Amino acid sequence: MRALAAIAGREVGAMLRTPVGWVVAALYALLTATVFAMQTLAPGEPASLRSFFSPASWLLLVVAPAVSMRLFSEELRSGSIEPLLTTPVPRLAVLLGKFAGAAAFIACMLAPTLAFPALLALVADGPIDPGAVLCGYLGLLLVAAFYLGVGVLVSTMTDSQVLAFLATLIALVLLMVLAGPVAARAPVRLAPALAALSVQDRASDFARGVVETRHLLFFLGATGWTLALAWLSLVWREGR
Repeated sequence: MRALAAIAGREVGAMLRTPVGWVVAALYALLTATVFAMQTLAPGEPASLRSFFSPASWLLLVVAPAVSMRLFSEELRSGSIEPLLTTPVPRLAVLLGKFAGAAAFIACMLAPTLAFPALLALVADGPIDPGAVLCGYLGLLLVAAFYLGVGVLVSTMTDSQVLAFLATLIALVLLMVLAGPVAARAPVRLAPALAALSVQDRASDFARGVVETRHLLFFLGATGWTLALAWLSLVWREGR
């Protein structure tokens, strides 16, 4: 656990020391603040953050690949992956440490948005539902974890950060297309399986304050599978 925490802290520090990390965080804060001001604070709208959480999860489609693209690609490019994988620290600890560091950075990016429910509570005529707010943030964290898992997997396969970003983004967009337009035109027996892959539909339920076990299992299971495949990728690379 100490090694995992040390690697996670190293990754968070690395992201905060590079301009890319600050630019990504600033853009996400600007875009989410714009969405909040234009949609949630609109006169006559209910005292709910539902119109904020849905666009915020869409923005993670770009933000998560930008955060995950350097995790292993930079190590592969610089050649430091060999010393890293041959240290006494288990490969799984290295993998989970880097993933945890990226997830912690995303959580730090979401932290400023906690001012939005407080501001909404001040200007709204009625009280806001704190349970729905917590569910919305839980949904954002689960979506981010899944996207980061895909990004970590792709990052173990290439030494180019740009390629890792583009490949992750394309993979996530393809998943969205499969669960949307393709599922709508698929045969009756196949359509439900494809529609079940929709990340945004599941995230929208969290935005409404609904926590379903099937959604939790989907995100946890999908994230676990991507990390397992990333671990296999590291094992294959070390063996090669």
